[in-house]
Amino acid sequence: MEKEDQFTKWALEIQSIAQAGLHYGHDIFDKERYQRLREIAGEMMQADTGLPKQTIKTLFLGDEGYQTPKLDTRAAIFKDNKILMVKEHMSQDWSLPGGWNEYNLSPVENCIKEAYEESGRRVKPVLLIALQDRNKHNQPKIATKIIKAFFLCKELGGNFQVNDETDDCRYFGLDNLPKLSIGRNSYEQIEMCFKANQDPEHWKTIYD
Repeated sequence: MEKEDQFTKWALEIQSIAQAGLHYGHDIFDKERYQRLREIAGEMMQADTGLPKQTIKTLFLGDEGYQTPKLDTRAAIFKDNKILMVKEHMSQDWSLPGGWNEYNLSPVENCIKEAYEESGRRVKPVLLIALQDRNKHNQPKIATKIIKAFFLCKELGGNFQVNDETDDCRYFGLDNLPKLSIGRNSYEQIEMCFKANQDPEHWKTIYD
């Protein structure tokens, strides 16, 4: 397992160097070399994970420019000790409502927006449950650095409507979770949200 972890680290580092070189480089021949390094890094990840080439391209090679972290917000909404989850249109797997933080919104504002767009719920974030490095908690590992912010939210109302991103929306108990979109939220992360909801007043924000 340690060898696999080191292999992934090498691929991630090569990809990062190549991406920066493509962004800052000026010599056409150097750019060709950086592009080939990026392709090799992708091939390494494909060999290591077994994921389809197109998936590797999207997850691992989809970023451009100098690498800086992206922020992903997730809303943990509870009712009767069950958590609200949405069914992703593309994968048909389930996740907490959320998505990329828009450039013009704060994390709290983005959490509210995503929860409404994907679940139809109007919410008020009341607690930052955790701030986590995605690659330390979710699979598959990807080149883009992502920070995931989990917010405990109070539901204020609203109803679900089918949309471009989600097909369904339901509440689930921890012992009866659907097939998770593990790149967006793992079982451990869902369990973490349940624990925060049980005693929010004494919860201490988890961070990497």
